[in-house]
Amino acid sequence: MTVWQYALRAGVVLACLTGVALAAASPAQAAFATELSGLPDEFTAGDQVETVSAVVSRSDDDGGCVKVRWSMVLRVQGLRLDQVKMDRVEENGSFPLEIRTDGDVARLTDRQLDPGTLCPDRTVTARYRLAFAEDVTRGRVTLEAEAYDPDLRLLARQTATRTVVGPNATEPAAEPTDPPAEPTEPAIEGTDEAEPTDEPVAEVPPAAGAGRPVSQSGGFGVVQAAFLLGGLLLFLGAGLLMRLRQLTRTAGGDGDDVGPDRWERPAGRTRWRPARR
Repeated sequence: MTVWQYALRAGVVLACLTGVALAAASPAQAAFATELSGLPDEFTAGDQVETVSAVVSRSDDDGGCVKVRWSMVLRVQGLRLDQVKMDRVEENGSFPLEIRTDGDVARLTDRQLDPGTLCPDRTVTARYRLAFAEDVTRGRVTLEAEAYDPDLRLLARQTATRTVVGPNATEPAAEPTDPPAEPTEPAIEGTDEAEPTDEPVAEVPPAAGAGRPVSQSGGFGVVQAAFLLGGLLLFLGAGLLMRLRQLTRTAGGDGDDVGPDRWERPAGRTRWRPARR
């Protein structure tokens, strides 16, 4: 077998591996997007219930349809989690959730896949009802909607932050520009309201291993393909060197295989000459 035949085989193997790598990477290139709709400018505490929708869409035309599992991350500042009530609803009622909390962060993950199916140029929607207790004075709430596939690979997420005010919240009175020269009684200082802090809150890990992006999933990625190609090239190079060495030895052995009588001059036919008288 010649060196050209080895090179041809190596090229065919590399082409096959490149096709496999591209096919494995194609699902991660699908274009997904998530939006939050129905959010008011600010939430009002009390009996007022707001309905917020999370919508995931897919704009590519190459991929097929996929089921979706929703997970909503809820963060609060200036209020407590027990002052917030959130429920996932569908047309037939409440949707079962797995709720995990850590400090001021809660994650609500669907126990089942969404009834809808995400296809190209179509959407899947999740609806949440959100309400706050009457004793809330002022605070902030952050909603982060995440859409996952059945293998818990993150497709897309969207985050929004809104202010929460109490039912009797009023704007503070403006201070007079010219204070009176002789006040008849001392001014009464108002109670300071606790302003929400901007300190980051701890992330809550999603349930059952959720939160892994497509590009970091356990599938066949570009890095794995590079390592595989490098190992294959190293193996093929070693094989070619061994084959060339074997061919060189064979050619050298044929040149040294010479019989001992090859360089001897063959005996010619004896010519009888008449004797001189």
